[in-house]
Amino acid sequence: MSLSDTPKAGLRAWLLTDTPTSRRHARAASLYQAWLSLKGNHMAMLGLGILIFLVVIAALASVLAPSDPFIQDLSLRLTPPIWQADRDPGIEGYILGSDSLGRDILSRLLYGSRITLYIVTLVALMAPIVGLLVGTIAGYTGGWIDIILMRITDIFLAFPRLILALAFVATLGAGIENAVLAISLTAWPPYARIARAETLTIRNSDYIHAVRLQGAGPMRIITKHIWPLCISSLVVRVTLDMAGIILAAAGLGFLGLGAQPPSPEWGAMISEGRKFILDHWWVATMPGLAIFTVSLAFNLLGDGLRDVLDPKDGSQ
Repeated sequence: MSLSDTPKAGLRAWLLTDTPTSRRHARAASLYQAWLSLKGNHMAMLGLGILIFLVVIAALASVLAPSDPFIQDLSLRLTPPIWQADRDPGIEGYILGSDSLGRDILSRLLYGSRITLYIVTLVALMAPIVGLLVGTIAGYTGGWIDIILMRITDIFLAFPRLILALAFVATLGAGIENAVLAISLTAWPPYARIARAETLTIRNSDYIHAVRLQGAGPMRIITKHIWPLCISSLVVRVTLDMAGIILAAAGLGFLGLGAQPPSPEWGAMISEGRKFILDHWWVATMPGLAIFTVSLAFNLLGDGLRDVLDPKDGSQ
């Protein structure tokens, strides 16, 4: 072993030790071992790689896009992708073709990735937090508070998510912000159910009784001792739900209730391309493939995280 490898080997041994010397050391070792387990899952790493690629192209869309996604050129209207064999070589075109207004589909896909990440990020920040708060309060307090909060949760779960989101958007008005709010309002109930179930198994444990005897109040117990134990289950559920959130956002965009034209939102691009699906297949197919790829990536990563973070699943 060379001298340059010694610090790295020492850090690895420190992270893999069975006898951590502090709480921070134990947390770092646990995270590193979880990363090693996730790294061994090739499909999960494929999903993670796709998502990292999505973040990179979203951040560099203005550099990578070959043209302005909003500029219209009717002389290039509905030109096919450059690899299509029967295309006239004398006609200028775009890599993935153009839409009905002569706009570059590749550039619109690149800029549309920003909208997708924007929706996913906001929903992932809003819905799990609301669900975690509702679920832990219901599970810890019990009684009539639990009954009221869970019946409200059941009401939201009784409606299909997209139908309920359509109702909220119709009330709030079309727009990407209202679409995000509508999706968040329909996405929190499953997280509340998970958080409540976790809280019911934790609230009567010995260490919770010990913390309560030390004078900790209900909110401190919930936020400091119950929430950390619910995070792993919620992270897995959030990752698996991202595909559904992307599809819901695309569905709202397809119906004209999400991002408004001329925003290059993938669902709205499919909606425009459905008029030409038989003769000009690329207009709807390219954004459809983008939605499929990103949804698949989240599902692959979610399955890998479930194997790593869900102790119940790993014990079977």
